[in-house]
Amino acid sequence: MIKNIKSKQVKFGMSIILFFTIIAIFAPLIAPYNPSIMGDLYQPPSLMHPLGTNDVGYDILSELIYGTRVSLFIGFFTAFIVTIIGTLLALISGYYKGIADKIITAITSIAMAIPGLPLTVLLVAFLEPSKWNIIIAISITAWTGTARILRAKVLQISEQPYIKIEKTLGVKNRIIILKHILPNIKDIVLIRAAMAISSAMLTEAGLSFLGLGAFGEKSWGSILRYAIYRNAILKQQYWWYLPPIICITLAVLGFMLVGYYGGEKNVT
Repeated sequence: MIKNIKSKQVKFGMSIILFFTIIAIFAPLIAPYNPSIMGDLYQPPSLMHPLGTNDVGYDILSELIYGTRVSLFIGFFTAFIVTIIGTLLALISGYYKGIADKIITAITSIAMAIPGLPLTVLLVAFLEPSKWNIIIAISITAWTGTARILRAKVLQISEQPYIKIEKTLGVKNRIIILKHILPNIKDIVLIRAAMAISSAMLTEAGLSFLGLGAFGEKSWGSILRYAIYRNAILKQQYWWYLPPIICITLAVLGFMLVGYYGGEKNVT
């Protein structure tokens, strides 16, 4: 389990994550309206529309609720891919060492020297915006930190006397990795996954704001972009542009609290 799970910061972060996860799972039951059905235009917050409506009559609360699904979907799947890639490369590099370590370390160093966000923007633009293309693009640029941190930990563990003894006794590498290496890095893996989710969600919001979000899908970033595009700030329609900003901020904060106070500061 994650270290420091009883800390107030981690509990608060996990509460935020649970809140948004429940909303994403039960969106059809929670949303008061279909987010694609038009109604009265530019309605301010009311009992009928708690967060008002936009310029085409979409209920903003319903859009936000359904947008939670897309934002979390991209965050979770990106983190899954990034964590798998980072962990596998770290195990190969840190445990087996040799030429594999040199190659992986060189590739990681080169990848870390390339600005991630500009490359992600170029990849999404080239692949065409969609949920899976966004996930692929972010994953290509986001695995390096996880690989670097886990490699250092795997290298440290693999140098322990009991690991060397088991190797001398002829214990298979697969058994050593499953029995000793993975159990000792699982906390870091979970923590890095939490950080990867927050980073992916923030990147997705940025891509959507730039017009490179998943086509035809409502996300917090796309809702914010459309609100800005339709001059919601100039028109002082706070109910339109503030809610997606608040949702993005809270969700990212939740995962970062779990990642940082759950042990991240002890492993970076």
